[in-house]
Amino acid sequence: MPPWLDLMIQSFGPLMRAALAFTVPLTLISFALGLSLGLVIALTRLFAPRPLAALAWTFVWIFRGTPLLVQLFVIFYGLPSAGILIDAFPAAVIGFTLIVGAYTSEIVRAAIASLPKGQWEAAYSIGMTPVQAMRRTVLPQAARVAVPPLSNSFISLVKDTSLAAAITVPELFQSAQRIVAVTYEPLILYIEVALIYLALSSVLSWLQTRLETRFGRYGGYLEART
Repeated sequence: MPPWLDLMIQSFGPLMRAALAFTVPLTLISFALGLSLGLVIALTRLFAPRPLAALAWTFVWIFRGTPLLVQLFVIFYGLPSAGILIDAFPAAVIGFTLIVGAYTSEIVRAAIASLPKGQWEAAYSIGMTPVQAMRRTVLPQAARVAVPPLSNSFISLVKDTSLAAAITVPELFQSAQRIVAVTYEPLILYIEVALIYLALSSVLSWLQTRLETRFGRYGGYLEART
């Protein structure tokens, strides 16, 4: 067996443990929290009073306009100087949640704004309140529009979690760096990491296609009913 292949086989276990213990949970937690935050921000920008809408716009402007790596450094390395100490994994969750919230809020806002006003009027005509119209009519249709870009954001987040290595989170990429420090084989290890990320992204892309197909059928059902 070639030495490079033997090294890849031996390192595969530690790398996958790091991916399952840190990369995957970090991605899922951050995206779930970020999507919830993004929905709140989107609704605030669309329907809240002007001061709150301006505050939501400012949030999006700041976090979309600054690098994610800088945000992570501010949270993990900068806040301790102000007396706020946050462990590495929670700091990464906070950083990724904020950036996901900023980007997904624009996706959700655009999806809701793309629906014709007739959808609201139809909901009101059968006695729905604005909250009921949003929950039962608008959001289900907006979700169909938002699924592709949200799925792309999720796949991007899987790869962006490698930045958490910069604040000492022992995820997939930092685990590879530790092995490289012992084996002095950066090319082999980093190619292996790239292949693992590629495999994860490929699975998620397949799931995205299935999800889009499912929502497409649901959308056809809605259109048939209207």
